[in-house]
Amino acid sequence: MSAPDEQSPDQWEDKHWRRNLAVCLVGSFTTIVAMTLLLPFLPLYVEQLGVSGHAAIAQWSGIAYGATFFAAALVAPIWGRLADRYGRKLMLIRASLGMAVVMSLIGMAHNVWELVALRLLAGFAGGYASGSTILVATQTPRARSGWALGTLSSGIMAGNLVGPLIGGVLPPLIGIRGTFWLAGGVIFLTFIATTTLIKEEPRPARARHNISRGGWKALPNKRPIIAMLVTGLLLMLATMSIEPIITLYVAHLVENSSRVTLVSGVVMAAAALGSILSASRLGKLADRIGHWNVIIGALLVSGLLLIPQAFVTAAWQLIGLRFLMGLALGGLLPCVTSVIRHSVVDGMAGRILGYSTSAQFVGQVAGPLLGGLVGGRIGMRAVFLGTSALMVLGAAGVYLSRTKPIRHSTPEESSR
Repeated sequence: MSAPDEQSPDQWEDKHWRRNLAVCLVGSFTTIVAMTLLLPFLPLYVEQLGVSGHAAIAQWSGIAYGATFFAAALVAPIWGRLADRYGRKLMLIRASLGMAVVMSLIGMAHNVWELVALRLLAGFAGGYASGSTILVATQTPRARSGWALGTLSSGIMAGNLVGPLIGGVLPPLIGIRGTFWLAGGVIFLTFIATTTLIKEEPRPARARHNISRGGWKALPNKRPIIAMLVTGLLLMLATMSIEPIITLYVAHLVENSSRVTLVSGVVMAAAALGSILSASRLGKLADRIGHWNVIIGALLVSGLLLIPQAFVTAAWQLIGLRFLMGLALGGLLPCVTSVIRHSVVDGMAGRILGYSTSAQFVGQVAGPLLGGLVGGRIGMRAVFLGTSALMVLGAAGVYLSRTKPIRHSTPEESSR
């Protein structure tokens, strides 16, 4: 897939941005695969570590899986701020090396407490994908930022899709512990590629010292930033809200009970596949017609597509609608990142994008919780209709919050 043909007006931008994007794309894919490949066999590993009883195994599996994302949500703004101060490449080196070590150690855990602690450490030490987003957003010429971030987003979502598949294939071949060691080795290769191939434009010393110290209070216009944080949360909420009810919902649509789990997996994968296919294309479109316009359109379309999902009568209808919804949602993350990047000064980009990552993790946790609560108390259709209302309200909020991007100073101007 080729980048847009138009030339960037920001001629001072990093001339190595294409190679940086390629390394970040592969690195983000491999680290996300490593984070998610344990899904199919996590309960088996928990049982191997001495936990007995179905309820206890399920509980500890949930704690171990969620620990990484909980920790990552807490530290994302911190890593973003350090990236602004000390360099984005350094944060990627830290994340890839940290993940390589932690993944290998997870394969050596002796009990479930060590597993949970190491999963927490993976969240604290990781953040390669979010760090890649910051580097690509700040090093890519503005006229191509939507396409570049869309391409990176496709790689991240592909990692989420492929990870569980790999996790289902490898353990029978090399064992559960061997799977973690192999993942650690692959991430170590990412560490080597990041260290040797990524080139970050050196920043003048005075520019490093001029980073805004006021944090959130220093933002001249918080409205567009808040709108983007809410949009990222809504994206994850819309994607994850049906997960607790999907198997039960599909059971009403499929006559053969033996096919329920297979169809449920296809339904969940359909949205991810749609997003993978559309992310770079919608990002390229946003570069041409405006990121705000694509965000509003994506929220509206996905909100409208949720309504018929509440009234489907066959599994293929639900699969098709989830795929179309994924096509619409694929443009949100790259556009959200672009708007944030163009709405803050250079010295605060990493910090605010870190807040955006945290908001997305909140949506990733809140979506299943709200979906399960609403589905159990009111009904499964209410999950789709309620999420639809939130998406439409989000589109209205974004429309009211849209603003023009601020002008970024060049490195020469910053050094004066």
